[in-house]
Amino acid sequence: MHIRLATPDDAALLHELAAATFPLACPPDATPASIESFIATNLSVDSFTAYLSDPARLLFVGEVDGVASGYTMVVFGEPGDADVAASVTARPTAELSKCYALPAAHGTGLAAALVGASVKAARDRGARSVWLGVNQQNARANRFYEKQGFAQVGTKRFLVGERYEDDFVRSLEL
Repeated sequence: MHIRLATPDDAALLHELAAATFPLACPPDATPASIESFIATNLSVDSFTAYLSDPARLLFVGEVDGVASGYTMVVFGEPGDADVAASVTARPTAELSKCYALPAAHGTGLAAALVGASVKAARDRGARSVWLGVNQQNARANRFYEKQGFAQVGTKRFLVGERYEDDFVRSLEL
């Protein structure tokens, strides 16, 4: 297993990982059209090209046996969502905006290693906490984040396509 910082050359790879993994995190009643719309708007090659050139973001790629199998994205700065801002009290903070692994990598420790690299990067940049949003119906992800030390501190809404989903806000104080 290997965790590395993503480079500008990884935009297409990150899009492919995102397109394969984002639907797995959606609630069962999310429509395919909503999921496809979200991917096209937020997880396209162009989106990842912009994310990779943004100094307020770091992206990590996780590889298993030399194959890219997951990724994370850390966003530095104050939360733009009022519900998150009210829920996350330790400042400065960073958002673990994306954390996805292909099903073949589930249970390998890859996701934990990606979270560890992301938390370390946040700490190294002076963050006192890391927060994330996770769908309330995603029991597997909620158990995983709880094991990683992220406590549930609030709720927020998350737009997927034209529909709002309900997320838990989880925070890890550093």
